[in-house]
Amino acid sequence: MFMQVAIGAIGIGIVLMVGYLIIAQVRASLGSATTNLGVNETANLTSAMRSTQNTIFAGFALVAVGIIVLAAFGLINIFQ
Repeated sequence: MFMQVAIGAIGIGIVLMVGYLIIAQVRASLGSATTNLGVNETANLTSAMRSTQNTIFAGFALVAVGIIVLAAFGLINIFQ
């Protein structure tokens, strides 16, 4: 059971990493794509990308906490 949860956590981590890379590439390409936009629209896009990246960082933190808890439960079961 613990192995299935660990594999699931690794899968979620991979999905989050791919999502982060996609968002980072889109954010990097915004510099040249926003030349025809006004200041307000550029600020809105940058803010949206920043909040999306923060959400992905929070997802990484949740996966890390989940793996730590999983390891703790595994250690408890080993020494019982």
